[in-house]
Amino acid sequence: MTVITRFAPSPTGTLHVGNIRAALHNWLWARQQGGRFILRIDDTDAERSEERFVDSIRADLDWLGLVPDREARQSARFDLYQRHFDALLAAGRIYPAYETAQELDLRRKIAAGRGLPPVYDRAALALSDADRARLEGEGVRPHYRFKLDHSAPIEWDDLIRGPQKFDPATMSDPVIRRADGSWLYMLPSAIDDGDLAISHVVRGEDHVSNTALQLQMFAAMGMAPPRFGHAALLVGAEGKLSKRLGAVGVAEFREMGIEPEAIIALLARLGTSDPVEPLVDRGPLIDRFDFGNFGRAPARFDDGELQTVNAKIIHQMPYARVAAVLPDGMDAAAWAAIQPNLSILADAADWWAVVEGPIDAPAAPEDRDFLQRAAALAETLDWGAEPWKTLTGQLKVETGRSGKALFLPLRRALTARDHGPDMAAMLRLIGRDRTIARLRR
Repeated sequence: MTVITRFAPSPTGTLHVGNIRAALHNWLWARQQGGRFILRIDDTDAERSEERFVDSIRADLDWLGLVPDREARQSARFDLYQRHFDALLAAGRIYPAYETAQELDLRRKIAAGRGLPPVYDRAALALSDADRARLEGEGVRPHYRFKLDHSAPIEWDDLIRGPQKFDPATMSDPVIRRADGSWLYMLPSAIDDGDLAISHVVRGEDHVSNTALQLQMFAAMGMAPPRFGHAALLVGAEGKLSKRLGAVGVAEFREMGIEPEAIIALLARLGTSDPVEPLVDRGPLIDRFDFGNFGRAPARFDDGELQTVNAKIIHQMPYARVAAVLPDGMDAAAWAAIQPNLSILADAADWWAVVEGPIDAPAAPEDRDFLQRAAALAETLDWGAEPWKTLTGQLKVETGRSGKALFLPLRRALTARDHGPDMAAMLRLIGRDRTIARLRR
């Protein structure tokens, strides 16, 4: 079997972290199995779908490195949906219903008041042809429901949750088409999965009941269903479902200075038994991806953990990977010196400004003579050898200073910072003339 997965966002907004995680799971499985990964744009909602969001989705996936092998758009497949709709209607698996949203809401409230589940009572099935003609003559346009088969439970072996079982009699016949003729999610998605030969669908556990309904749709259309896996949803660091996670997306990650490698490394392992590792190479993430490693507990997304992973990712990045975004003049040697001190790439510009100057670093009165002596020694150093080691060694002997009293005034005078990259490397970057000038000042 050729493994074909899909990611099916609606272009009614930008991708958020939960969407990204679902896309990643499907991409990883397709890559591990030598299969294909399809982007399906679910743009059946013409009023809310916008082309700018389609462009944004493509750009975000490209930035993350989750490039699809093919793209499909639901808005180009309406003829296919209509053919299946007509066949299911003729077979009695779809039926028109005429209740308004207000009537349905009232029925749900009455059922709740009686302690009953809010299941549609199938009143529309009791209508005669004359009743339907009368309603339509009065201008009432029907919506359409898929008629569930109550004769047997719906069962499947979920890739993540294990054996699943639903009683269709406890579920409402799902609305699949609105009164204005527009499509809802359920039936077009099932048709597409069958028509595109999707072999595996990995999505959030909030879709479990949808899967139960769609399995009956596959059967009614004579289509082989995909294998389904439903991952536990993400929660915030505080341990509960977070509305914020519904807003955090690629734009926010980029604004935070988060690299795509860090997002992939974290989300690939979040909610599994595998440890989160700052992996720049995606090979191990692909190789170890296993549905059996997913847990049932909600997966906790923590900004702090992401930032830690991001810093470790940056510390591994080769110069060639970052050269295009570094400040002008910052070469491989400068990158090697500054890299271990970075949390985000944008900080490289700050450190390069320290190297090139000017800097504002007034000396404490008790350090002025010490720094003047350091400047005089700096003029005599062999700058092709180890100037920092030689400078601090001679100052230690002459002044008797050591430890913080020796090193901190020099670091402050040369960088205007109390902490930072290794000074042996920084001194070479700052260079002889700037070093002497900063020490004399």
